[in-house]
Amino acid sequence: MNKKPQKLAALETRLRRLAQSLSRTGFVSEGSVFARKKKTSGSRYQWTWKDSNQKTVSLTLSVEQFVWLKKAISRSRSVEHTLKKMRQVSHRVLLQYVPGPRRRKPLPTRILRTI
Repeated sequence: MNKKPQKLAALETRLRRLAQSLSRTGFVSEGSVFARKKKTSGSRYQWTWKDSNQKTVSLTLSVEQFVWLKKAISRSRSVEHTLKKMRQVSHRVLLQYVPGPRRRKPLPTRILRTI
C-alpha cells in the first residue's frame, strides 16, 4: 500500500461533511423517466421502476411531474454516490484504526484498492 494512512480526525471530518450533504438532499425517487417523441401515439412522458417482485411498472406523467421526478431521481443517484464515499471512509477507518486479528500475510492490495 503506497498511500500514507490518513489521520483519524481527517477521516471523521470527511464523514461528517458527507453526512451534512445528505441532510440537504430533498425529495428522492427510484426508477427512470423519459420523454417520447411528439409524433408517437400514446403518452409522451413515462416513469418506470421495479416493484418488490422485480417487475417493471410504468406510469404516465404530466410535464410538471416529469420535471419534478427527473430532479428527484438525479438526487437519488447523488445520494447513492455519497453513501458509497461514506462506506469507503468507514472501511478505511475499520482497517487502519480498529484493532483486528493478527494476519500471517498482509491484506492484498487488490482488496485495499477497493476501499
